Amino acid sequence: MLNLPERITLSEVGPRDGLQSLDKWIDTDVKVAMIDRLSRAGFPVIEVTGFARSTVIPNLKDAEEVCARIQRRPGTVYRALVPNARGAERALGSRLDELLGLITVSETYLRKNQNMSLEQAVEQGIQCFRTADDAGIGFVMAVGVALWCAYEGPIPPDKTIGLLQRFRNAGIRRFYIAGSMGMEDPRQVGAIFRRIADELPDCEVGYHVHNLSGCGTANVLAAVDAGAKFIEGSICGIGGGIAMPTSVASVGNLPTEDLVTMFESMGVRTGVSPKEAVAASRDIAAMLGIEPRSHAAQVGTRAELLAQGAAHPRNPHPM
Repeated sequence: MLNLPERITLSEVGPRDGLQSLDKWIDTDVKVAMIDRLSRAGFPVIEVTGFARSTVIPNLKDAEEVCARIQRRPGTVYRALVPNARGAERALGSRLDELLGLITVSETYLRKNQNMSLEQAVEQGIQCFRTADDAGIGFVMAVGVALWCAYEGPIPPDKTIGLLQRFRNAGIRRFYIAGSMGMEDPRQVGAIFRRIADELPDCEVGYHVHNLSGCGTANVLAAVDAGAKFIEGSICGIGGGIAMPTSVASVGNLPTEDLVTMFESMGVRTGVSPKEAVAASRDIAAMLGIEPRSHAAQVGTRAELLAQGAAHPRNPHPM
């Protein structure tokens, strides 16, 4: 029997994690329309952009303009990635509710992705937190490549827990664990979240899931069963690309609309209706000129299938 909560928070990361990984520029007008569409659908947390150097992530070079132009919905938390202290300072004038710091447990990946040592990255993360805290802005620390790495293999759980403890001792109480490679398994995910619940009971921890191995939804359920408080997804399943060996396939995010339909079907409230999530997915796919990668958008919700069954009661291809 799964230990499921009555409610779960779904954080929508498509406008940042999704768009930064696309192989094309998305106009600012389209980004604003995309975020506004997600707001109308009722998503409780929307990651709108990232404050990284434009030479590093050119797809997000319009971060300030995007934040200035979006229509903010009461009740929605608007957040942005700040990968270093300079990014946090840049973000202060953009009326954000929350900033997202970033570190990876894999030191090999950390040097390839952020060009820092672990000690440098820890100090930058703490500075980002203090900048947000001094400004009265919420803060979440993203702890990436926390379970498995294409360069180092399985990440020792003690290393991930130890890093969380260092940040907790600096005052940070909200984190998410990222399965950045998408190669972790449900037993591994459940074990790390149980340890976190036991050893850092005063912290709120979520799960940012990728799906290279196909275990994504099973990993989500393992995380929630073990105490994860929020789950990160990306509308249409866009993005999730990270610095991988060139021979490794693209690493995709789980589509948020699939997460909505799964949790709502199980009676776990998300605050977003499957109908609205799927409609937003289809609208945003049209805006971006892509096909949504979700089951929900391509196959339909339970309600849509029931309507089709009522309209076409006979099976033209009986088994």
